Amino acid sequence: MDYGICMLSLVPMRAEPSDKAEMVTQVLFGECLEVISRQGNWVKVQLATDEYQGWIDYKQYQPVTAGYYQEWKAAQHPRALDIVQVVSNAEVRIPVGIGAYLPFFDGMSIRVGEENYQYTGRATNPDMPVTPAQITKLALGFIKAPYLWGGKSMFGIDCSGFTQQVYGLCGFQLPRDASQQVAVGEEVHFATQTQPGDLAYFANEEGRITHVGLLLENQQIMHAHGEVRIDTLDHNGIYNADRKRYSHNLRIIKRIFS
Repeated sequence: MDYGICMLSLVPMRAEPSDKAEMVTQVLFGECLEVISRQGNWVKVQLATDEYQGWIDYKQYQPVTAGYYQEWKAAQHPRALDIVQVVSNAEVRIPVGIGAYLPFFDGMSIRVGEENYQYTGRATNPDMPVTPAQITKLALGFIKAPYLWGGKSMFGIDCSGFTQQVYGLCGFQLPRDASQQVAVGEEVHFATQTQPGDLAYFANEEGRITHVGLLLENQQIMHAHGEVRIDTLDHNGIYNADRKRYSHNLRIIKRIFS
């Protein structure tokens, strides 16, 4: 079995082994992966973080040993907090964005295999307790990020990528898709009983979960819909004041942290 790590700011993961295939998610800098199979210039991989599977270009990951991969999986890694920063050594400067993984970060450098790289930006502390105020502050950092199907960055993000990133920055790993995330947490039965950090899920006409947003105070909801924006939530769903209509039908609200 082969293992690797992403040493680029973002790598598209696709549903099929083709540049024309749907992008289902993105691999973030510092994120480890396991190679499942190969087809031409493509490798099917499973991410070490959320176990999501898809295809990436074989040129867009760096091999690591099985020992490093297992060590990586067993550790909690800080995440980059700056919108854009640089990871560097004497030979290379790599741009990284908010949410990038900082493997074995000691406050000054990260370790990838046997090599060390410098990082001087802000980073999360995985040992800090999570509070609704912290979740809200991190979420607001994504405001106005444009919507991108399969995206996970400030320069393009989808609804479940947004909630996964916010909770990931708080040290909690959510699954990738809204239909998977809805299985996590305890149900909140009324929209009036929500607290900041709760996740609201929305269904299409067939009843399938297709959208997720993060609750703020005063029944406001932050979600990726065209852009990461703030709207109002009530028992019917999300009301978009700009367009004077409901955009999503509420299905269920879940609380991740009590």
